[in-house]
Amino acid sequence: MNVAYNMDCLDGMKTLSDCSIDLTVTSPPYDNIRTYNGFKFDWKEVIKELYRVTKDGGVVVWIVSDQTINGSETGTSFKQALFAMECGFNLHDTMIWDKGCFSCVGAIQTRYAPVFEYMFVFSKGKPKAFNPLKDKPNISAWKTKHGTIRNADGTTKSMSNNGKTYGDYGIRYNIWEMPPVVSNTERTGHPAQFPVRLAQDHIKSWSNDGDTVLDPFLGSGTTRIAAYDLNRNFIGYEISKEYFDKQEERFNAHTAQQSLFTNYEQEELDG
Repeated sequence: MNVAYNMDCLDGMKTLSDCSIDLTVTSPPYDNIRTYNGFKFDWKEVIKELYRVTKDGGVVVWIVSDQTINGSETGTSFKQALFAMECGFNLHDTMIWDKGCFSCVGAIQTRYAPVFEYMFVFSKGKPKAFNPLKDKPNISAWKTKHGTIRNADGTTKSMSNNGKTYGDYGIRYNIWEMPPVVSNTERTGHPAQFPVRLAQDHIKSWSNDGDTVLDPFLGSGTTRIAAYDLNRNFIGYEISKEYFDKQEERFNAHTAQQSLFTNYEQEELDG
């Protein structure tokens, strides 16, 4: 199942059953940093619905940033995170997407250039899936682990993994360094498109094969493509007809290309 609807996500999510979604990966509108053809959204109602439709052990990845007004950041992202906790979510992790370049709208005469966005990871109880990405080079590769940890009373004890050997790679940290979409072949004209790899890495981390992924703010369709490539079911909503049509065209082109590759590989196997 991989379906998208041109409708308000609040109307769409109301048609979903309680506890029916394993993972949500989404990037809602950020204050008024970007224009979305005049559309606004009620983030409190969206978060309430997300809590209702998320399965026990399910996760919501909420990628956001804040607008600066009259010299102050709005703090809307933090308000959203705190409200999600009021609704019952755990704030499982506060992750950072480090873009590595200045890509925000606004002047920087009085502050350092913003180069990151928050990626709040909300969970409904303990996450049922965590598949950590192990691609961080270990500076201690093939050395033997040793050390102690301190107890609450100040005493120390040996680490449980003493004597084991470090591999070439360890688990990635929660700051993900990843450039924004810059390739003309990946750009869609959406004002706040994020890279497919970002969605893929979250889907790999917080869900399993065959799980159902939701994106209530479908935008350019990035999460949809990532879910398709990783064999997850998908449901998405996009209120703008313009953006919906563009993502539909993008998704159809992507799946057609994937089918060509699959057919070619099968022909090679068949000889």
